[in-house]
Amino acid sequence: MNGCKLLIFGGTRDARQLCERLDARGVHYWLSVATAAGRQQATNLQGKILEGRMDAQEIADFCRHNRIRLLADLSHPYAAVLSDNILQVQRELGIPLVRYNRPSDIDSIDHPLIYKVDSIDSACEQAMKFGQRVLLTTGSKQLADYIARLPGKTVLARVLPTKEVLAQCESYGLTIDQIFALKGPFSMEFNEAFYRYCDADVVITKESGTQGGFSEKVSPCLALGIPCIVVVRPQPQISNDVTELQDLCKVEQYLASHFSVC
Repeated sequence: MNGCKLLIFGGTRDARQLCERLDARGVHYWLSVATAAGRQQATNLQGKILEGRMDAQEIADFCRHNRIRLLADLSHPYAAVLSDNILQVQRELGIPLVRYNRPSDIDSIDHPLIYKVDSIDSACEQAMKFGQRVLLTTGSKQLADYIARLPGKTVLARVLPTKEVLAQCESYGLTIDQIFALKGPFSMEFNEAFYRYCDADVVITKESGTQGGFSEKVSPCLALGIPCIVVVRPQPQISNDVTELQDLCKVEQYLASHFSVC
């Protein structure tokens, strides 16, 4: 791994698929993931794994210390703070940055039961208009924000099955009847059966794209007549200095073509 000058951000499936392709090409890299779960899912990769969230200063320091020459942002579409931090480092250090924009499915489904909102506040305000049982398929990162904004509701949370996440759920006062620790991806058939089992009155989800199983989460709601609230993606900062790509193969080709620089 000597001479590794490529730093990739992302605990997503997109990032892991990219790394697998780079492994096949013999490209060396660092992969930065936020959590222990992200590291666990990356154990089969050949790159060096960094675990833990970094702010802009920490990213910049790492890049200077390791002489990073190329940055790749494959973070989750909702990790806007991280993307903005990476862009700040790119501007400060002048390191080339390629950013992968996961294709969106938000306009592929239009239905009266789908409510598109731009914030947690708006999502909860909408959910308060429906029944008692609110199913969250938004992960654990902002779970406390949802619970605080849904007073009087029975919040059901589908989260990753890690001890840290389970402890987090319990610290928020959720009971074993409200916590569903499962790892996706999930099929439409599974989600439909799961929504029935939960007896959900409304589902809150994210615009996660094909890789995040967006259609598989939304379509069962429509089949069952359950309102589905979709929190649309935050818009990251735009820069002319950043290469924006929506095709994972093109990201791979871009990074491989710069291997001589890395």
